[in-house]
Amino acid sequence: MSDQQIRKARSHVNQSEDLIFERSAPGKRGMALPRLDVPAVSAAEALGADLTRDDVSGFPEISEIEAVRHFTRLSTWNYAIDYGMYPLGSCTMKYNPRVNEFVARLEGIATEHPYQPAELAQGCLRILRDLERALLAITGMDAITLEPAAGAQGELTGLLVIHAHLRDRDGHPRKKVLIPDSAHGTNPASVALTGYAVENIRSDASGQVDFEELRRLVNEDVAALMLTNPNTLGVFEERIADVAQVLHERGALLYMDGANMNALAGVVRPGDLGVDVMHLNLHKTFSTPHGGGGPGAGPVAVKKILEPFLPVPAIVEEADGRLRLDTERPKSVGRVKAFGGNFGVLVRALAYILAYGPGIRQATEDAVLNANYLRAKLQDAYDLPYSTPSMHEVVFSDARQRKNGVNTIDIAKRLIDYGFHPYTTAFPLIVHGAMMIEPTESESREECDLFVDAMRSIAEEAATDPNLVKSAPRSTRVGRLDEVAAARKPILRWKPSE
Repeated sequence: MSDQQIRKARSHVNQSEDLIFERSAPGKRGMALPRLDVPAVSAAEALGADLTRDDVSGFPEISEIEAVRHFTRLSTWNYAIDYGMYPLGSCTMKYNPRVNEFVARLEGIATEHPYQPAELAQGCLRILRDLERALLAITGMDAITLEPAAGAQGELTGLLVIHAHLRDRDGHPRKKVLIPDSAHGTNPASVALTGYAVENIRSDASGQVDFEELRRLVNEDVAALMLTNPNTLGVFEERIADVAQVLHERGALLYMDGANMNALAGVVRPGDLGVDVMHLNLHKTFSTPHGGGGPGAGPVAVKKILEPFLPVPAIVEEADGRLRLDTERPKSVGRVKAFGGNFGVLVRALAYILAYGPGIRQATEDAVLNANYLRAKLQDAYDLPYSTPSMHEVVFSDARQRKNGVNTIDIAKRLIDYGFHPYTTAFPLIVHGAMMIEPTESESREECDLFVDAMRSIAEEAATDPNLVKSAPRSTRVGRLDEVAAARKPILRWKPSE
């Protein structure tokens, strides 16, 4: 064999992996069944010809060991929290304790059917009720729904509740919602889906909502302000109580995007600050699985005046302690998710909360400590656009490295070569070349130090050998791709060569 043939034959050891279709060869089988000792019945006879087919065109023919090795090798291409730190800012990619997974798989929890009669589901309903109480205690709110399946659906649900409340109170829902330029990116989409117009409100020099601009903008057309707190700069909105007062004086409501509750849980209750509506990301703050499109959970908590408008069914506890699902709520916005939410995810969240108990405050403080540790260790190597104290995440910019032609994308890709998942790049948008880093409470000082060493090394490379950084990653099976072509001309399907 030539050197080229050897390299291709051993490609799985090096930098690439053929598609399973390309490894196919006629006649290969992954199993061998014994001869039948009863009359054969075809699939068409058993199921009907309209539900069966004789062959699957292009289906790969491959042996069992080849299939096992192929997919095992592919699995090693993926980064995971089991490998190392996820410094993704805003996403709160913390470790999911294995005990949560164990509890969610217990018999009587994992096997229950969501449509079984309430008298057979008392244990499952009790789990949901206990989670509701725990989340209300943490947030300082009065009522809650567990239905929404993600943070963005939680945003939409909260806004629908506001819309219904204002229509019920005033006869009309008002026209627009204010969104700071430091908010999460899904907020404007949620506003538009609800039928409101979006009006942007700028941040001041400290990275917080410009209070005077807010006072000027709030009028009888404003339904609410959607405030991410801490915001996407990792900055706590210090005047949130004053913000709430301005809104309430003019008949508007304060919606808080609670995706960053990892900085507040056990320390501050948003309900005590004047917040009327908020959603929580259980797959962030409360350590349920995160990523891959779901499942997630985005419960929405509200103050008492908004409770009648929450989705149905609502869990109600009778005088004898029995639980039931109540759908007789005429002002409700209706059902937003089947089965009352993603039950398995909700179980995991309760397991996490019960395991910590009051210690959830310590988890929050550790998350804030880790973020500020990284800030202190890196602020002489990377530009810090805002000097306001950081909470659970810190945002740097690539301003110093840009002088040598290196940007935030280059630095993130070079970080892969050092064994770390990249941070969040180019967000928030109000920081040019943003580098958004969130270590969470999961990481030890040793892991944080390794990350600091990697980031400082990259800063040195950007100053002395910028092309090394700009050509990263160099250690991965696939190098730097043409991202514009990948977005505009994606190849989504394998086709055999002619």
